[in-house]
Amino acid sequence: MDGKAMNNRENSGSRFDDFLEKEGLLEDAQAVAIKRVIAFQLSELMIKQSLTKVELARRMKTSRAALDRLLDPQNPSVTLHTLQCAAKAVGGQLKISLDVPGG
Repeated sequence: MDGKAMNNRENSGSRFDDFLEKEGLLEDAQAVAIKRVIAFQLSELMIKQSLTKVELARRMKTSRAALDRLLDPQNPSVTLHTLQCAAKAVGGQLKISLDVPGG
């Protein structure tokens, strides 16, 4: 790939982010992307640990329906408390960071 094509490829993500921001969709898109990653990671840990949804819900002291919402990658609504409970239930720890430009 030549330098020009590589440069265009590297900048395409930022242009798409600019488009989403202009349309007022960037925050929602980011929330859905983050939720998809969390749901994927949690599902993978459940498989690795041979955890059923019933058992994970029991460990989290929540309902199966609430766990289903957490595992639904299309549903970005989730509380920090729920994420903390899920992390603890699989033997993990929730880490959240705030990325501030120029900070």
